[in-house]
Formats: sequence, C-alpha cells, structure tokens
Amino acid sequence: MKLGEYLDKELIIHELSASTKNEVLAELVKPVVSKYPDLSGETIIRILQDRENLGTTGIGDGIAIPHGKVDGLEKIILVVGRSSDGIDFEALDYKLCNVFFLVLAPEQVAGMHLRILAQISRLLKDKDFRSSFAQAASAQELWTLLQHA
Repeated sequence: MKLGEYLDKELIIHELSASTKNEVLAELVKPVVSKYPDLSGETIIRILQDRENLGTTGIGDGIAIPHGKVDGLEKIILVVGRSSDGIDFEALDYKLCNVFFLVLAPEQVAGMHLRILAQISRLLKDKDFRSSFAQAASAQELWTLLQHA
C-alpha cells in the first residue's frame, strides 16, 4: 500500500498558518470541505476534537496524526500539512509538531483506516523522509515526495 494512492494534490498544505491545536484542525479540514461540500466542517472538527479529548494524536518527534471516522464518508481522505515554526499539539513528548497527517475514514472501513495510520507512522520514523518533508519548498515538492511514500 502506498499513501500516494490516498492523496489529493488539493489536500496538501505547504505551510500552515495556524498557531493553536484547534486552529490546526480547522485549517486541515478547510480544504476537505472545499473539495467535498456535502461534508460538514463543523461536524468533522467536532469528531477530531472528541478524538483528541481521548488522548492526543501528537505522537512525538514533531508529528501529529489527527484522525476520525466520519459518517457518510465514501472513501478515506488524507490531508497533509506542515508548520515550519511548529505548533503545540500537546504531543506525548511535549515538543512542537511540524508534520500533520489528517486521516478521515468512513465508519465501515476500520481495517484500512488502521493500515493507513500504521503506514504513516512507519514512513515518519524515517529521518531522511522527515528531513525531505521539512525542506520541501512548495506544495508541489511535498506532493512529489508523498507520491513515492
């Protein structure tokens, strides 16, 4: 399985402008609602916040993988974002997060949802990949990098 199969160029944010956890969630959801206007941004943000209340998805090493299951969704949606300055996402290691992968999944595809989360985690353990991700000069460069992931 390659993450590139689940990515959409329009859902890559080269540089997040958010400065708080809730702002990050809203900024990551915004392009989803633009591309899929039948989805409710407010509902998705509530689902993500409910998940964060169970425990942070800031897994450490500058990485956050907010995720949730959305009723009525037909396929898995990935949004990728980056923050050069870093954002306090209440990560497990208390460090700022720079790399964000938002994963939205339909209610009925739990297995694929978990495989994608595992693939993202494996990919982000690779220091060379994280370095390339951090140094990408544009959304196009992030897109190209992620197509091979």
